[in-house]
Amino acid sequence: MFDHSESSRHEPETRAAREWVKVLSDYRESSSLRSTFELAVTAGPFVLLWALAWWSLSYSYWLTLTISMFNAAFLLRLFAIQHDCGHGAFYENRTVSDWLGRVIGVLTLTPYDVWRRTHSMHHSTSGNLGRRGMGDIHTLTVAEYRALTPLNRLLYRLYRHPVVLFGLGPGYLFFIQNRLPLGLMAKARYWASAMCTNAAILVGLTLILYFGGLMPILLIFLPSTLLAATAGVWLFYVQHQFETTHWEAEEDWQLHDAALKGSSHYVLPTVLQWLSANIGIHHVHHLHSRIPFYRLPEVLRDHAVLASGNRMTIRESILSARLHLWDEESKRLLSFSQAKDRYR
Repeated sequence: MFDHSESSRHEPETRAAREWVKVLSDYRESSSLRSTFELAVTAGPFVLLWALAWWSLSYSYWLTLTISMFNAAFLLRLFAIQHDCGHGAFYENRTVSDWLGRVIGVLTLTPYDVWRRTHSMHHSTSGNLGRRGMGDIHTLTVAEYRALTPLNRLLYRLYRHPVVLFGLGPGYLFFIQNRLPLGLMAKARYWASAMCTNAAILVGLTLILYFGGLMPILLIFLPSTLLAATAGVWLFYVQHQFETTHWEAEEDWQLHDAALKGSSHYVLPTVLQWLSANIGIHHVHHLHSRIPFYRLPEVLRDHAVLASGNRMTIRESILSARLHLWDEESKRLLSFSQAKDRYR
């Protein structure tokens, strides 16, 4: 299913994962002019399409819904910019990046400071079997799954089912879970982040309701947000959930190896790559998260060996959705049926 050729499997053999960090540091410098341009060509169309969808309510609800669904792509790209802000990669000035991230967080329904902390934990623990549970897709080993009671096996199967992960999950995550600083409840700053974001969202929705009634919320806000959330969850999933991904017990885990071996290079058509802000070049991003998204293609252009690493096509990513259990013996992510056959 996944590309297993020696030239593309795992990290490039010509340089150790740790050594790539020094090489990639040459690409970490952002350009304020370029960042502002990327923000303008993302936020500008997002606002214009929102206005166009609102205007179209007087003519056709179907047209409104179509425009809203198209606008989800620009909301997704705004989230990607928020993501770069969280890594301090979008503007050199961290204060500017943080406040831009907080503003975008209102549009994406994501408390910026809470998300930045949990996402940092994801980067620092990705692929570590001993530190799962914060900012990742819950993944059990075959042995752990076999040790569960029948009821808990069923619950895990339900959790990993595409209808839950990509149907119910995105709405729950962005509309419900993000309203509280789960996992960080003990610290006031994260409560402030969540509650201030909630208050800003409530003010925005109240203004929409006052000036436009319920239909802008039902036909513009909800569809665009849900579709963008679903696309975002899908991208996050395929970036680490593939057959030859990387998991190790904590005593054997190494940060840079996990970053390079456990993150995919999601090969997308040019338009989709632009709308997702190059997030598919995820193995490079995990190796050096301070690289601005618009410089990630430079890395692949200058280092062909990275361009060939852990490549995943759209077809392969769809097939990967059937893989749910990490097999510590074969070092592969397996489907439930594969695990059953292997350990019958």
